[in-house]
Amino acid sequence: MRFAKRLSVLLAVCALVVFTAQAALAAKVIKMHHLNKNGAFDNPSGAAAVVFKNLVESGTNGSVLVEIFPSGQLGKDAEVVQQVKAGIIQLGVHSVGAVGSVYPMISVLDVPFAFPNHAVAYDVLDGPFGKKLAADITAKTGLAVLGFSDSGGFFQFTNSKRPIKTLEDMKDLKLRTMGLETHKLLVSSLGGQPVSIAWSEVYTALQTGVADGQMNPVPIVEFAKLYEVQKYLTITNHLFAPHVWLMNAEFLASLTPGERTVVESAARAAIVTSRGIANSIEASERGLPFLKEKMEIYTLPEAEKARFREASLPVVTKYLEEAFGDEGKALLNDFLAAIKDAS
Repeated sequence: MRFAKRLSVLLAVCALVVFTAQAALAAKVIKMHHLNKNGAFDNPSGAAAVVFKNLVESGTNGSVLVEIFPSGQLGKDAEVVQQVKAGIIQLGVHSVGAVGSVYPMISVLDVPFAFPNHAVAYDVLDGPFGKKLAADITAKTGLAVLGFSDSGGFFQFTNSKRPIKTLEDMKDLKLRTMGLETHKLLVSSLGGQPVSIAWSEVYTALQTGVADGQMNPVPIVEFAKLYEVQKYLTITNHLFAPHVWLMNAEFLASLTPGERTVVESAARAAIVTSRGIANSIEASERGLPFLKEKMEIYTLPEAEKARFREASLPVVTKYLEEAFGDEGKALLNDFLAAIKDAS
């Protein structure tokens, strides 16, 4: 009798295992790329990824699963954009530099000192302008845009040579940038020497002197441990470069209406999470208070910031208008008008 009971329990367990395996095989799988470590509290993209996974899998009762590939495991960011286009993976959370490889007009977001604060940046990216930009990216690349998350906040300058307190202090500093022409022009217009280096190689480049410095938000300086190879941090708030959520359009279309609703709402919730984490890290013992113990920090006064803006703004806007013609100029004007309205 006991043997029969144990046998029935064993058979039931085996049946459950087989059923679970079959269900997993039958599920639709989103392979998701992002650039940083996974973790609900480690960094903005890692936090967004784990929130997205949880909401998608619970919201679809497991009919859609999410496999996260953090820390650029699948290759350089621009290369992974191509993987998303080809359907090799289904979702990437990409830097504007990587998006620029398939949609160069993303550079309109690189107008120096355009956003006065985080709230305005979020309003613009979530509002009519952000929706228009997303639709244009889709129309020109075939990639679906799920939204724009926070990569870590406003960009600041760091370097290993000297404090940056005036425009003249930028002269001849070799500063790492993304591959975007707008980022290179911004640095050169301020007197620096732009050096385009992939994110995966930045720490070593700073350590070996290939670059003197770089520009990134405070949370990235902290979690990438750039303070180990950089001595000076200047708070400039000169750029806000979001992460762009790109999904393979055919995969998105293959979802049931219910699954698609869950995926899109999960992305929106994850994007909100990225923004909260970015702001929390910057203000916490992992942000500026922590970095003050490791680096010399200087906040650029408004009068000096105006000099930086006057030197860089005409150069970048002229490039945008010449590089992208009437279409780019129209998108740029829409962007600036959206900022004015949100402000």
